[in-house]
Amino acid sequence: MQEGADIVRRVWRAAQLRRLPLWIAGALPWLLIRSAPGLIAWTMWCAWDWAILRRRVAFEWTAWLDGAVPEMEDSSALLEHAATPVAQLQRRRLLERLDASVSGQQLRRIARGRVKAGWPWLLGSAVAAAAVWFASAPATQAGAPAPGKAPAAIAAPLAAQLVVRTAPPAYTGVAPLESAPKDLQVPEQTVITWCLKDPAAAEEAIEVSNGQLLKPARECARWLATESVFWRWRGNRYTVKVIPDQPPEITITAPTQMVQELRDTATSAAMGVKVRDDYIVTRATLHMTLARGSGENIRFTDREMPIPASPDRRQRNWSKNWSLQELGMEPGDELYFFVRATDNAARPHTVQSPTYTLRLPAPPEEAEEESAAMPMLVKPQSLRSQRQIIIDTEQLVADMRSTKMSRDEVVERSQKIAADQGGLRRRYGQFLGEESSLFADGEDDHDDHGPGEASAGGGSAQDILHQYGHAHDEAENATLYDEGTKKVLRRALVAMWDAEKALRALTPKLALPPEHKALEAIKELQQAERIYLHKTAFVPPPIKEEKRMTGDMDGTASYRRAQGGADKRVPEDVSLLVQALSGDGPLPALWTRTAHDWVRERLQDDDQRLSAQTAIQDVLDGCLPCRPVLRAWLRQGAGQGQVLLQATPRVETPFVRAWREGARP
Repeated sequence: MQEGADIVRRVWRAAQLRRLPLWIAGALPWLLIRSAPGLIAWTMWCAWDWAILRRRVAFEWTAWLDGAVPEMEDSSALLEHAATPVAQLQRRRLLERLDASVSGQQLRRIARGRVKAGWPWLLGSAVAAAAVWFASAPATQAGAPAPGKAPAAIAAPLAAQLVVRTAPPAYTGVAPLESAPKDLQVPEQTVITWCLKDPAAAEEAIEVSNGQLLKPARECARWLATESVFWRWRGNRYTVKVIPDQPPEITITAPTQMVQELRDTATSAAMGVKVRDDYIVTRATLHMTLARGSGENIRFTDREMPIPASPDRRQRNWSKNWSLQELGMEPGDELYFFVRATDNAARPHTVQSPTYTLRLPAPPEEAEEESAAMPMLVKPQSLRSQRQIIIDTEQLVADMRSTKMSRDEVVERSQKIAADQGGLRRRYGQFLGEESSLFADGEDDHDDHGPGEASAGGGSAQDILHQYGHAHDEAENATLYDEGTKKVLRRALVAMWDAEKALRALTPKLALPPEHKALEAIKELQQAERIYLHKTAFVPPPIKEEKRMTGDMDGTASYRRAQGGADKRVPEDVSLLVQALSGDGPLPALWTRTAHDWVRERLQDDDQRLSAQTAIQDVLDGCLPCRPVLRAWLRQGAGQGQVLLQATPRVETPFVRAWREGARP
């Protein structure tokens, strides 16, 4: 079998050598025109042709040998499979004849007779490559240069007469550049200089898209790059893209959450910081504040640590796995930290990351007794009551499963737990100004009286106010808690409502999930015990002692505000220019200055501003079709899509309103 496999490989090699010139020659036209898609398409066709050829050789190689070698006696199939001893004997005889009569040259002759060269495919590849080349060739007429551009033979000497030099700020580390006129990309505050090699040949000034005219006649013209512009000289335009200096970027890699709750058994805490700037990070510091204590007895300890520099001055990567002993943290403490970084700009940018919190929970017995979100007299009782309600409910569910309790006993125990849950809900609800109850338990049934009962008893002034008036404040908004604490309280109260309803309906098993939700909300209030804010004390302006107690009112501002009128969004000169651009008539005087000021003020994006400035120069050159383009840019700067509502300065009395409505037909 090994000898049979060897003859198959020899036949396959001869067939490949027959087809190889076609595969190579077909790729040459696509390489000449440098067409990657065409080369990929030809390669895919070659792979398909190779697969077809291999399949053909696998099925026909025995027929090829039988037809070309008479010594094989039409028994080439025995080389591949010989089942009987006689067939194996004949196979050995055939292999001896094959080695003696079939050479490599004869196999190549057999392949030439059986495998076609495929020259039509080569011709098709060449024709397709020629068609692609002619289709992609630039359609330019001889002797007719493109409009708006000088011929290369004329533009080259003109460009060689002008030299452009750039001097970036020293802190960027960017090397100065001297070159012929071309598109540039420079850092902010770069000094660009245009110099003429032959000052006597200066006939035209350099027109900057912001409206400036620079004349490099005898002395070099200078311009400070503060915004992206394009400049024009002798009909050619070149763009100067200004790269603003970006402030440092701070990334906190560890911890991954703003508030990280450490485990009770934790012994370390990881911190990771990445600071990156476009040029150099001059300073980066880690600020940590440790909070210890509870209630009004909270002490803060500040600590500042510089982040070490790295070999790459543009970034600083730092990470450390602190031990809690190094941080000075004990159970119940919280550590707040942030990063502050400064770059090396002329006016340094200083940025600060958000404040992250590492919280080491207190022991469970201490956590049950502390909750700064509620008053001190209510906290221990409230937290223990909710835990006790859960314990009582779980015991009731277990007793209902294990023993046959009477319905009266189930009703009694379930109603008792529901009453405890309702009382706990009312104690927490008072911090949101709530007084109502889901079920009347006797102590708050005064909320369930109807209007008839109130009127029978004479009513009160407050009831009349609630019925016929409107309150200028809500009871919930009159509390002293922040919005975040109110949201947690609402979540706890909703869960308590659901638990109480399930207990009243004698389904204590359905009451367990909302009871646990209420406990989680209460624990969240406990964890929000400390609120850390950076000190931003108000610093009043100094008092002028010489004017104090003199009664001098000069320079004081009135506390009365003037009635605001309908201000104009578009100045009058810009409005007149937009109207003039709608036609083909003359434009207002000094319209270019008006347009440049408006574009610079209202269009902040560099690409939009450059496009608008291009439209201004095109209109200045007399391009009438460019007027609608400039008009559209001016309208976009005005924010035509915005709708501003203005109050009508008119007083309308009920008599005037009735008179107007009565006068209608």
